[in-house]
Amino acid sequence: MANMKMYSIPDRFRRSENLHIVFWLLKDISWAMLWKPIGLTMLAPTLILAIMITIRTKKLKSEFFHNLAVVFWITANGYWMITEFFWPEHDSLRYYSAIPFVSGIVCIAWYYLVELPKEKKTEKLVSITIDVPETIVHLARRD
Repeated sequence: MANMKMYSIPDRFRRSENLHIVFWLLKDISWAMLWKPIGLTMLAPTLILAIMITIRTKKLKSEFFHNLAVVFWITANGYWMITEFFWPEHDSLRYYSAIPFVSGIVCIAWYYLVELPKEKKTEKLVSITIDVPETIVHLARRD
C-alpha cells in the first residue's frame, strides 16, 4: 500500500471542463481551417465556460489562478483568430495578443511566487491515511 495525496473534482465540474475542451478544440480547428463562422461561434462558449470554471474554483487558489490563466489564454487566442480572419493583411495586430498571454503568465507567477508560499506558511495540515492498493497507485502514476 502507498500513501498518496488524492485530489478529486466533482462530476459537474468535470463535465463542464470536458465540454469546454470540445468547444476549444472546435474553435482551434476552425481557426486552422479558416472556417470563420464556426470559429467565431465556438469562441463565445469556450470563453464563457472558461470564466464559469474559474468562478467555480475561486475558493481553491491553485485552481483559480490556473483557470484564470486559461481565460487569458483563450482571450489571446480569440483575439488572434479574429485578427487573422478579418485583417490578414495587418499581421502586426496579432502582437497585441501578447497582452492577455502575459496576463496569464502573471497569474501563474503570482500563484507560485506569492500565494503558494503564503499557503505553505499558514498551512495547518490534517492528514488522513488511506490505504490504496498498488494497482491503483500504478494506474494513477501513468496519467
